[in-house]
This record gives sequence, structure tokens and C-alpha cells, in this order.
Amino acid sequence: MLEGFAAAEVPTGETTIFTRSSGSGPPLLLLHGFPQTHVMWRGVAPRLAHSFTVVCADLRGYGQSGCPVSTPDHAPYAKRAMARDMVTIMERLGFPRFSVAGHDRGGRVAYRMALDHPARVDRLAVLDVVPTETVWDRADARFALGFWPWSLLAQPEPLPERILAAAPEAIVDDALGGWGSPSAAFPPEVRAAYVQALREPAHAHAICEEYRAAATVDREHDRTDRARGRRIVCPLLALWSARGALDTWYVEESGPIALWRAWCDEVQGRPLDAGHFFPEEIPAETAEALNRFFSAKS
Repeated sequence: MLEGFAAAEVPTGETTIFTRSSGSGPPLLLLHGFPQTHVMWRGVAPRLAHSFTVVCADLRGYGQSGCPVSTPDHAPYAKRAMARDMVTIMERLGFPRFSVAGHDRGGRVAYRMALDHPARVDRLAVLDVVPTETVWDRADARFALGFWPWSLLAQPEPLPERILAAAPEAIVDDALGGWGSPSAAFPPEVRAAYVQALREPAHAHAICEEYRAAATVDREHDRTDRARGRRIVCPLLALWSARGALDTWYVEESGPIALWRAWCDEVQGRPLDAGHFFPEEIPAETAEALNRFFSAKS
């Protein structure tokens, strides 16, 4: 589904990360969300490859990447560990410094990378996310009902693992159909790829560990950084769904831009007229917004 993009399995020392890459120009890493894989970039990556060397990666535990053994504190699936994977693979692909865009879970990995590895990240785009600590601190009944994976998948094992492995079709269909994007954005072969990625018990466990990390260690990492005054030093682009939660839930805080300015001085962004999965729903518009931002001179 990414014709012309070369596949590779890149060892990190902790696991193996599956990538597809193509293009020429400055390096640009694209990271997916839940319940997706790198396949979500199929309409965006080829457009960006005209101007950039594009690397699409499966996060550890997702897609065709490895599933390292976890620990009781879930640290192997913290965004800090996932960000470390990406820094390593980009280095091994020949890109010690690069830009990164992440959607959903990938956006959380991307901003953690910018915080932990500021010398590596030129520019950062976060798609339909606000910081993890912010999400949990402002969680309410709307959040519990609307973003069920956050609470369901963070439950102690084995309940969520059994649900994912036993009913991957229902999980994928509810996620893809319930967050504002039309079913036409997900052709049958794409839906099948996402279902298959959840079906294997090792991946189901890894994904649940990632959500458990978000509810615990990721929050603590954000909280510690805030207390120490640690900030994102590169330019940041925030794009979000005009039909989704980010456009309405945080109005009292002046919206996503204001929330990201609490973490970064140089922030720009806007909503896009599509659902949560807008890189798949409106890939041309998404690619145009990303190309404009990543092509800008700092």
C-alpha cells in the first residue's frame, strides 16, 4: 500500500522496528496512532516524498515491529522508550537529525522525542493530540465515554488483551467509525491490515502496555518535565480535527494552540475539516499542511 517505498527491519538493541522509506531531501519521520500502523500514511507519504526523504515506522508493539518484554512499571512501552527507538532507527538509516510528524499515539512519541532528544529534532508536528498529562488532568465523563481505549486498554491484564485478541474487527470498526471519519477513508485492505495487527496476542499485550504506560509513567514524565521547566525547543505545528474533541473540549483553555504553548514557545496550527483520522480522510490537505510547515526556514 506504499508502492515504491523500501521495506526494512531496523534493530535498535531493544527490539526491531519495521519501516518503509522513499524520496529525497531532508529526512522526515512519520508515526502512526491506534489502531493503525504505518499504512495510515499511504496517501500522505508519497506526496511528501517529492520534497523529503520520508520514513514511515511501526511503533514498537504495533504492526510489524517487535514486542519487547514489558515490566511491572510498563516502562518498556513508555513514550520515552518508543522515542528512543525512533532516534536509533533514524541514526542507523543515516539521519542523525530529522523532522517528525505523529498522529494520535505517534504524536505522543513525537513530542516526547523532541523533549528527550532536542538535538535530534528539527521540526515537530502533532496531529489531533494534546499532551498526555493534560488529557488525564482534564479527563471527565466525555473523555471516559468518547475515548474508551484510554481507560479500557489501561486496565490490568489480561482483560483488555483478551478483548483485543478476541474481537479485533469490532475494535477496529468502532474506532474507525466512531471518531468522525467516513468508512470510505478505510478501504477493505486497510481495515484488514489494522485488524491483523491487533489479532496476535503479543501485539495485543504490547498495545495494552502502551496504554498502561500512558496512564502512569508517561504522565509522570510529563509532570516531571513541567516541574523542571523543560520545554520543546523546536518549532511545533498542531493540526486537529474540526469535528472532534480537541476543537470543543478545551475551549476554556483557549484550545490546542494554547495548551501546546505551555510546552513550546514557537507554536502554530489550525483545525482541519475532517474526522480524527484526517491523514487518511483528506491526505492531500494533510500533506499540503505538513509540506508547508516542514519546508519553512527556521
